[in-house]
Amino acid sequence: MERVVVIDFETTGLSPAQGDRATEIAAVIVHNGSVLDRYQSLMNAGVSIPSHIQNLTGISSAMIRAAPSAARVMREVFEFVGDLPLVAHNASFDSKFWDAELGRLGLHRRQAFACSMLLSRRILPQAPSHKLEALAEFAGLPSKGRFHRALADAEMAASLLLRLKEELGRQFGVHDVSHALLRRIQKAPKQELRRILDELSAQAQSTIVSAH
Repeated sequence: MERVVVIDFETTGLSPAQGDRATEIAAVIVHNGSVLDRYQSLMNAGVSIPSHIQNLTGISSAMIRAAPSAARVMREVFEFVGDLPLVAHNASFDSKFWDAELGRLGLHRRQAFACSMLLSRRILPQAPSHKLEALAEFAGLPSKGRFHRALADAEMAASLLLRLKEELGRQFGVHDVSHALLRRIQKAPKQELRRILDELSAQAQSTIVSAH
């Protein structure tokens, strides 16, 4: 798989359209089964943190007041990510905040997201839940720290992504995994997944044979 960036936001709520803002972001660059680099920062968007969010994340309003501005953090992480493909667990959530926070700066996303939650539903349908914490326990992934903090969640999602890549090889014989393939898998109807991946595996074998 090419280099990808797994990102995670902590926020004041569920929707930037309702005025919610990001409070923390982490971005983890993954390549060849390893984490190459990390970015993490709290970010001050000039908002207070609801008490239930403080209880969930451990991020307080005082911590946010001492953090760098949201504008500075988003410019830094935008440069850190560059044009690398993006991944997030429940990407429909993180992509909304990524786009909204960048939009405040007149910046725009340059690449698509793959979603490790949608991928896990296709590749690990037997998991009792497809929330990140439950998947980490189901797959036996090593602990990365406190859930609902951006860096711990981004690193756990990166570990999950690598496990899903392994499962594609083990279950379907697909070892040449790209971000584009992940996006195709996450959109595939469950009943079509086996056929699609069997076709890809057969094409890969045919290419190998032709090369010899």
